Amino acid sequence: MEYRHTPVLLAEVTQQLSPQPGSIIVDCTLGGAGHAKRLLDLVMPTGLLVGIDQDDVALDAAAVTLRLGQQIPQENALLIKGNFGDLDRLLAEAMIPYVDGFLFDLGVSSPQLDVPGRGFSYMEDAPLDMRMNPGQHTPTAAEVVATYSEADLARIIRAYGEDRWAKRIAAFIVAARARRPVDTTHQLVDVIKAAVPAAARREGPHPAKRTFQALRIEVNQELVVLEHALAAAARWLRPGGRIAVISYHSLEDRITKSFFAAQSRTCTCPPELPVCTCSTVPVLRILTRRAIVPSAEEIELNPRARSAKLRVAEKL
Repeated sequence: MEYRHTPVLLAEVTQQLSPQPGSIIVDCTLGGAGHAKRLLDLVMPTGLLVGIDQDDVALDAAAVTLRLGQQIPQENALLIKGNFGDLDRLLAEAMIPYVDGFLFDLGVSSPQLDVPGRGFSYMEDAPLDMRMNPGQHTPTAAEVVATYSEADLARIIRAYGEDRWAKRIAAFIVAARARRPVDTTHQLVDVIKAAVPAAARREGPHPAKRTFQALRIEVNQELVVLEHALAAAARWLRPGGRIAVISYHSLEDRITKSFFAAQSRTCTCPPELPVCTCSTVPVLRILTRRAIVPSAEEIELNPRARSAKLRVAEKL
């Protein structure tokens, strides 16, 4: 498979992270190394680019893109297989002393969407998998669909997919699986289409989009992992270092925004107290009061960038 990756908001990420020769930059979502290639060029010849991904295909493709062992010495780029939720352990094992910049480009990558066998896309028929690390023995989307109660299915579709028809879709899934297993993407799409009223199917995005998003988030525990990773990144940053987060839906963006706000808070005392007693010391300074979004030109060239939002904070 050719692992194509068009980096979203590349110029904006580069400007905000401001990598310099000698910087240590960690790309927590390496993918095809579209962002990493530019960041590596800027930290050369004395800096280090650390790329983390849980997908073997992505890591192999990134090594080719970054020209590791050819034009780029091994001491300037380190590729690590792992989940960024384990950031503390991964960086400690790699003996990274500190970090000048973190990049999180969240969500599912284009190649994962484009390969039918991964089961991420509702447009192609495939086994209902959705694991970002398919080699890991964790529950697949098919297992979630087969084993979760109707109430739990409704909860995740409502919370992670923000779908108004969550309860009805969950009921239809439970009824369908009682007749036969729902273990392919198109089987699930058919169930969702039956559950969503015809009038609602005629407007807005594909009726299965939100449920597929919810299942992907649940299978990969994306929101819990993100919270852990942001906290770890803030610890590893040296003063003046920056965290840049590109999110693609409101749940990820809300977590990022809330984390930055909490870490930049100066006082948590009730306003009626005359003197601060909480001694809260801010850790981060928010650099993007409003999220940075792609230009119309970028969206035209790369439609998948349409929903991207970039938020950045700096370590104090």
